[in-house]
Amino acid sequence: MSSVRARKRPLFKILLIASALALSPALAEAGMGDLFRGGAGSRGSRTFTPSPPTRTAPTTATPIQRSITTPPSSAQQTPLPGMATPGFGRGFMGGLAGGLLGAGLFGMLTGHGLWGGMMGFASFIGLLLQIGLLFLLGSFAYAYWRNRQGAPAMAGSPRPGASAFAGGGGFGPAPRRPRVEPIQLAAADFPAFERALTQIQDAYSREDGAALGRIATAEMAGYLQEELIEKRRRGLVNRISDVKLLQGDLSEAWREGADEYATVAMRFSMIDVTQERESGKIVSGDPSRPTQSTEVWTFRRRAGAGPEGWVLSAMQQTEFRKAS
Repeated sequence: MSSVRARKRPLFKILLIASALALSPALAEAGMGDLFRGGAGSRGSRTFTPSPPTRTAPTTATPIQRSITTPPSSAQQTPLPGMATPGFGRGFMGGLAGGLLGAGLFGMLTGHGLWGGMMGFASFIGLLLQIGLLFLLGSFAYAYWRNRQGAPAMAGSPRPGASAFAGGGGFGPAPRRPRVEPIQLAAADFPAFERALTQIQDAYSREDGAALGRIATAEMAGYLQEELIEKRRRGLVNRISDVKLLQGDLSEAWREGADEYATVAMRFSMIDVTQERESGKIVSGDPSRPTQSTEVWTFRRRAGAGPEGWVLSAMQQTEFRKAS
């Protein structure tokens, strides 16, 4: 019996290694966190351009990873740090190496040595043909995906919540980008941003989708409601209270087309507790101890709308929340 177990132990280790290799992409994505740990929303033509650092947020904010705005060609060709490369990023040589490694592991599992399963020339040629076929199919799928991403107007009606500046249309020449010019904000704009910070946190805590729709763009309200739906599915509820702005400053403000944008950095404290929906048991957070967070929010309004016209358009984080 002990000899049988000794023979099985190496096979078990090999299976663990193979499983880890196969599942490594999924494991890497498992800890990405929710909306507030990344970047989401739209900043017009500057959606994929880092905002200038400020005294409140001296480090670069997390890049926007969820947006209805189509990335420019340069952003598609050179993904931002931390963003996964779309499609089959390893290329043909990567796929070939993966196929050879898989064949080697199979040979070890079947008792023929690392390369014992492919010593025959015909087997090796067959393996190359299979890999080549898979590569061609993957290339066709990736090209089809890129074409759809590059021409959203050919897919039919506009996506819900898409803004006027988000994409081109038809088969004619691409429309010109709206002119971008810096603007000066009024003193009354900054209290409006502070009020929005409190109102959005409060609406999110109360799970008030209608309120979120009034103080955020359709895109951002949709993302926030997705988070609420996911928490409900898991039987959780997020209670946020006592929100206080500790420090804030302007990163940039500009006009493009009929819209105006303002990106502001804010450091704030709040009581942030996640509970089980039925029992009220605390899963995370401390109801007696506030946490601090530094985030970069972008607001949008129609040109000339005044301070009350600002709505949340994008959220980016610079550091994860910590205890005060």
